[in-house]
Amino acid sequence: MRMTGADILLECLLEQGADTVFGYPGGAVLNIYDSLYKYKDKIRHIITSHEQHAGHAADGYARATGKTGVVLATSGPGATNLVTAIATAQMDSIPLVAVTGNVNLDLLGLDSFQEVDITGITMPVTKHNFLVRDAGDLAGTVREAFFIAGDGRKGAVLIDIPKDVTAAFADYEPAENGYRAANALKKRENPDLERQIKEAAELLRVCERPYIYTGGGVISAGAEKELALFARIIDAPVSSSLMGQGCFDQTDSRYIGMLGMHGTKAAAETVRHCDLFVALGTRFSDRVTGDKTVFAKGAKILHIDIDEAEHGKNVTPHIEVRGDLKEILARFNKMLPRRHNGDWNKKAKRLHSVHSAKQKGTVEFPVTPQAVITELDRLTDGEAIITTEVGQNQMWAAMYYRYKTPRSFISSGGLGTMGFGLGAAIGAKIGKPEKVVVNIAGDGSFGMNMNELITLAEHNIPVIELVLNNSVLGMVRQWQRLFYGKRFSETTLDRSFDYMKLADAFGIAAFKIKREDDVEPVLAKALETAKNRPVLIECEIDRDLNVLPMVPAGKPITDPIMEID
Repeated sequence: MRMTGADILLECLLEQGADTVFGYPGGAVLNIYDSLYKYKDKIRHIITSHEQHAGHAADGYARATGKTGVVLATSGPGATNLVTAIATAQMDSIPLVAVTGNVNLDLLGLDSFQEVDITGITMPVTKHNFLVRDAGDLAGTVREAFFIAGDGRKGAVLIDIPKDVTAAFADYEPAENGYRAANALKKRENPDLERQIKEAAELLRVCERPYIYTGGGVISAGAEKELALFARIIDAPVSSSLMGQGCFDQTDSRYIGMLGMHGTKAAAETVRHCDLFVALGTRFSDRVTGDKTVFAKGAKILHIDIDEAEHGKNVTPHIEVRGDLKEILARFNKMLPRRHNGDWNKKAKRLHSVHSAKQKGTVEFPVTPQAVITELDRLTDGEAIITTEVGQNQMWAAMYYRYKTPRSFISSGGLGTMGFGLGAAIGAKIGKPEKVVVNIAGDGSFGMNMNELITLAEHNIPVIELVLNNSVLGMVRQWQRLFYGKRFSETTLDRSFDYMKLADAFGIAAFKIKREDDVEPVLAKALETAKNRPVLIECEIDRDLNVLPMVPAGKPITDPIMEID
């Protein structure tokens, strides 16, 4: 059948299982938006206040559902506003397809109005990108883009479509698979897999003090059940990266906390004493390893990951296994005998209980993030989806909420994007409407995305925006306190606007936490209210509360700062 490029695009989105598009209209995508009007009963469009947050919403939708997120923006500034969101998704291996419009084909390269070379700009921050010059190529390109975004190590793909291509007619035939899928799968085959699995299994059999470290790759692979069984079979303590939060039930006695710069002392000490460090779906970020020359020095390292480029990039493993984590763990679970490492697990658990940090409030600001987030965990039974901004709020959310299931913690790990969380919460709630969704923010990040309260109100998206307000850029201030002689250059905000009036202006329910007695009733009321409408909570906290433990950059992870005077 013949149809316009814009209609072909939407037919292909439906074909790929897309039911929601986040975006913002503009001149170069008018044909696409005209088609969206025709397809509005099949594809929901959520307009945000800014293209960047539309990208974060598509990202949050992908993280919450496991599906590929879709975002749409116009040419020029619309496209460039997406770049941070695209880079955020790519750094965290999130499947995202970004569609941008561009000027007509005969205007490309002429510095035309609202023209940018968006494929050139995004080349370093995408898994792949396309410029479609012929409507007849559009269907194949869209199919291939979705395949690339979701295949192997997932990532962001951009499709740039000149306006006249969306208006042109071409033949369209429905299809199920991208035409390069077979070649791509063949390229990912690992001829050494059997040898690698055999060698790894032998290591797992003979080790005495195994340690399991989990990354976001466990969630991407959908390997949480295989991981839980694997941990029981080899009877090992488990820790996670920031991106791995929720892939292992944190109420399980084997869980000893997050590893890294702001991880638990127990997780770091257990690395020191293990004889086999089993790394699953992780890239050994500098925030995790600290000083690499001493990281897990007394242990052999087994690294299992789907991306060959990650093997040996940051840490040299004793044995590497490249392949699908879910399949590999399933094979180990059949091959390995069950064992009991009672003394080893007791030691790890003892370290965890001894080195648990507690926060204390002040007379003026008695409420602590620990108290608020711990109570939120209790009231939601650990079943909410928690999104975060970036900074102290992000670390506190990772530390004090106990994540029991994958896709329940959504945060910008690799790029560390302030302003990410509220857009991500919008996407998560659209993708998982049955779940409670709470965005834990700092007042600094809130200043970057408060315009998305408009989106919450306009679409009546019942998200809870929980702002931990300390009137400073807390994480940067913490570094200034430790390493810059307490010269708090431009990190004291002291913004005097009224959060309650701001929320009221948008028609959003608003609550405030000032005293310890406020915590439980305010959170309970907010959770009840958020069944039907969006909610804003302002929680006033002391500006000198710190995220601890903290390992200074480049220092051994076993040497964290546990107290700041």
